[in-house]
Amino acid sequence: MAQVLEFRLPDLGEGLTEAQIVTWLVEVGEVVAVDQPVVEVETAKAMVEVPCPYGGVVTARFGEQGSELPVGAPLLTVAVGASETAPAADGAGSADRADEGRDPGGTAAGGTPAGGTASGGTASGGAASGDAAETSGNVLVGYGTGAPPARRRRVPPTAPQGTASRDDGATEGLSDGPPDGDARNAQDGRAARAAGPVAVISPLVRRMARDNGLDLRRVTGTGRDGLILRADVEEALRAAAADVRPAGRPAPAAASPASAAGTTRVPLKGVLGAAADKLARSRREIPDATCWVDADATELLRAREAMNAAGGPRIPLLALLGRICTAALARHPELNSTVDTAAREIVRFDAVHLGFAAQTERGLVVPVVRDAHARDAEGLAEEFARLTGAARSGSLTPAELTGSTFTLNNYGVFGVDGSTPILNHPEAAMLGVGRVTAKPWVHEGELAVRQVVQLSLTFDHRVCDGGTAGGFLRYVADCVEQPAMLLRTL
Repeated sequence: MAQVLEFRLPDLGEGLTEAQIVTWLVEVGEVVAVDQPVVEVETAKAMVEVPCPYGGVVTARFGEQGSELPVGAPLLTVAVGASETAPAADGAGSADRADEGRDPGGTAAGGTPAGGTASGGTASGGAASGDAAETSGNVLVGYGTGAPPARRRRVPPTAPQGTASRDDGATEGLSDGPPDGDARNAQDGRAARAAGPVAVISPLVRRMARDNGLDLRRVTGTGRDGLILRADVEEALRAAAADVRPAGRPAPAAASPASAAGTTRVPLKGVLGAAADKLARSRREIPDATCWVDADATELLRAREAMNAAGGPRIPLLALLGRICTAALARHPELNSTVDTAAREIVRFDAVHLGFAAQTERGLVVPVVRDAHARDAEGLAEEFARLTGAARSGSLTPAELTGSTFTLNNYGVFGVDGSTPILNHPEAAMLGVGRVTAKPWVHEGELAVRQVVQLSLTFDHRVCDGGTAGGFLRYVADCVEQPAMLLRTL
């Protein structure tokens, strides 16, 4: 007899708490093998194919393409041990199908409560219970073939009086609770939540509540097991704004189709949403300043031509600028740092993990060259090429998009001379490079046409003063004008 197992969205690493379904790779009724990719999702970091740890027949899918799911939410159910194709469920995300594979105590097959999280906040991926389940031990973070955790029962949260709760299946598989109309039990439920931990996974949700002075213990979560989602916080803030509206002032009328004509709304999701949050946080938290200088890049371009003429892999200008950055950071380590606001400390890094801005069809991303200080120009060129190709194909992993300590931003490729970019939070500095263009320049006491580039340094004024920033930028400009200076650091 087939055993129906529920596979939930696993922890994708790097602190990611949600993902958007891009493409389903399997259909209901299709037979899948262990570790076969079943869905392609987009996170705030990259596109990821999620493999299923079970082998069997897909009996139900949860979520349509374009919908967002939190970590721990059901993805699909698989009938393990079925000898033939199972009948399709009545619609993706069928509640009856979702209840299969759970015990009467409200846990999904494998012993982890449906939608719950494993110890330490890492969501379980729904490991199977029983020896008959065919599962994988070599898949994404958060699920595999480990021993099932101890089963436990959860009491569903009760909505506070005056707050409308939405029935979106968040209480499926939970133990029976009191009737919704029982005011005394509702009050006891609120008291229990006030004494216990707040059911929030996403740090973005916590920050949104903190910035707006909202007590999360007064918010009823509509996610699995009462998980508080971003939509719950936004709804609570809207309700609070309505309560403080002066008496007699009508609520703003909803926009009519005519007034909304000619507008387009673009959801801030995935990479676009992550970039928006990070840029806003950088501007809000970091007191940045920018200094710039023009430099004669003629000799640097000649040096690059000589390198490429000698044979071997082609060296782009970006690789030479990256090598100059690592040499400058060795002289000015203050700029290879971050500020720990909680501890009120400046944290300086020994290694240079060099981020570089890359424009893709999915938006701006910042791949990271690990240990750039230990690479020569040829090694930097190879890594820049590899990461740029992965960025354009959308195959960058979350690890390749995080952990940078300094960013190189070559906005000259867009044909502009200068910029005052926003720092890549939580870094302390970014070097901007404009276009290299022919300009009149005084060279060796005479006016000549030279290849001139504008360099800008945006820095966190908490980590250093203008003297240190100016010294860094001047050294970079000197290396651009006289590449032989780099021979001192080889």
